[in-house]
Amino acid sequence: MSDALDQLLDLLDLEQIEVNIFRGRSPDETVQRVFGGQVAGQALVAAGRTVPDGRPVHSLHAYFIRPGDPAVPLVYTVDRVRDGRSFTTRRVTAVQHGKPIFTLSASFHQPEPGYEHAAPMPAATRPEELRSDAERIAELINLRLPAHHGSTPIELRSAGPLSIELARDPALRDKYDHQNLVWVRVNGELPDDPLLHVCLMTYASDLTLLETALLEHGATWFDGRTVGSSLDHAMWFHRPFRADQWLLYAQESPVASGGRVFARGQVFTADGDFVVSVVQEGLIRISDTVRG
Repeated sequence: MSDALDQLLDLLDLEQIEVNIFRGRSPDETVQRVFGGQVAGQALVAAGRTVPDGRPVHSLHAYFIRPGDPAVPLVYTVDRVRDGRSFTTRRVTAVQHGKPIFTLSASFHQPEPGYEHAAPMPAATRPEELRSDAERIAELINLRLPAHHGSTPIELRSAGPLSIELARDPALRDKYDHQNLVWVRVNGELPDDPLLHVCLMTYASDLTLLETALLEHGATWFDGRTVGSSLDHAMWFHRPFRADQWLLYAQESPVASGGRVFARGQVFTADGDFVVSVVQEGLIRISDTVRG
């Protein structure tokens, strides 16, 4: 297991400071705000630690209320809303400086027999045939990657163009089919803990969704004027999966209006099993400054 993955797993290993109260931290105090996937992943860890074994999470709905401050700890309070015979419901609030910055509601369900069907996985170039997104971006911005760049905790390999590639080569826009197909996996072997795999996918799910909206306009985060943040995020977990094996994250952004963009994604195993659905609304502003 790489040092980078160790650090990410440590980030998700919250400290319990009281019954239903947990404390987390941010990995980098030099950034302007806390990464949304980190807060969502940590909140799900807090919720899951109050739920009996054998009852995996099947859905979560979250709102990003205020920008997080990476310089101070995050306190997660868990409200045990319901403990039923089949379902368990938890509500989590992340607090900094005495104010809520994030809320999450999560539902856990003991699996039952029932109907089975699923949409097919879209065709995509296999991850073994693709370069990492980090390598492609570094090449475009003339950035020399460190020798250990392959130890990044979450590896992304896009089967289509990146937003920075579309922005620099308008000819690619004629070939863009309005799908952002990204292979994603945790870069290292994980223990057999279903909650950990789900929390890591929750973390990773926020990495590329807003980029999907940029692809529709040939814009990029690297243009110095496009800024964005997550507003709300929802996920449904349909089947078990492993986050340390390749997953295809098929994303699209069907609408944007009023400064808000809407994006959705479907996650498949490399064998084609449909395992996760994701929906997000985000704020994207075209300006030189970020407003709160």
